[in-house]
Amino acid sequence: QVQLVESGGGLVQAGGSLRLSCAASGRTFSGYVMGWFRQAPGKDRDFVAAISWSAGSIRKYADSVKGRFTISRDNARNTVYLQMNSLKPEDTAVYYCAARYGSIPASSRNDYADWGQGTQVTVSS
Repeated sequence: QVQLVESGGGLVQAGGSLRLSCAASGRTFSGYVMGWFRQAPGKDRDFVAAISWSAGSIRKYADSVKGRFTISRDNARNTVYLQMNSLKPEDTAVYYCAARYGSIPASSRNDYADWGQGTQVTVSS
């Protein structure tokens, strides 16, 4: 099992930026895909971005965040990041980090076995 701890959430004005971090522990991350999902009140948990863990990372993004969000990882620190720029009020949600064993980033929440507790991101207009 993988333990995931998110950090970096907070309150920001529209147009601002935040960087989320997800620190992983419990086992080696070679071969693991890491993903970010988000859930707004009363809505489903939606895919945001995912990245493979191998050299020459494969990245995948939801259409709603393409060009604004960037996912990256630091293998030496077992940490994955989500840089969020040009934030909009509709980006307000709890953001969750997730892990799955495999080589191809997936966008379905059902493909991820391990989850963090989430970090709140609030974007004011």
